[in-house]
Amino acid sequence: MSAVRTPPTTDTGTDGTDTGPTPAAPPRRDAEQTKAAILRAARHLLARHSQADITLKAVAERAGVSPPLILKYFGNKDALFTRVMSFDQDAEALLDAPLDGLGRHMVRLLLTGQSERGVDPVLRIVFAPLQGDRGDIMRANFRTQVSERLAARLTGPDPGLRAELAVGTLLGLGVMYGIARGTHLREATIDDIVDRYAPTVQALLTP
Repeated sequence: MSAVRTPPTTDTGTDGTDTGPTPAAPPRRDAEQTKAAILRAARHLLARHSQADITLKAVAERAGVSPPLILKYFGNKDALFTRVMSFDQDAEALLDAPLDGLGRHMVRLLLTGQSERGVDPVLRIVFAPLQGDRGDIMRANFRTQVSERLAARLTGPDPGLRAELAVGTLLGLGVMYGIARGTHLREATIDDIVDRYAPTVQALLTP
């Protein structure tokens, strides 16, 4: 009896076209890595375009996945961008340190996120004006999930004001490092920036 022959597998591009036979399937990307790549791509595009003008195809192409995979993980475009406009998980990571060392933690997390992963825990709030009415959703999320959560951890007078000043100070560094891409900042080491900048943030947290 002759053996059953298995036809060669074919690969498809992000537009669904056949790109020809592949001798072996590439290693499967981890699901969490895939979701993270999709979120990074959506954040990148949201910083440059209104959500209404962003297509799933554009997100998929930037993330290196197919549009159906986005639907698999996030359900639909609105659900994806609802996730992008939330700061809940970012704030959890941003505030994950004892109060007496929180300033250093926040500054380091911002810098390593931008330099090593191309993401920032808070900087996308800067682009809220691009989003029209949805920008109000981003602002509300930012207030409750970042500023007010930080304020709840502070002791002493005016915790809300100090929290907003600390976050504003952090955003200023993010803009200069990640958007303006200041020459001297980009040449400095992260450790050097943290040593110089973190005390300014910390002074607002523990006056």
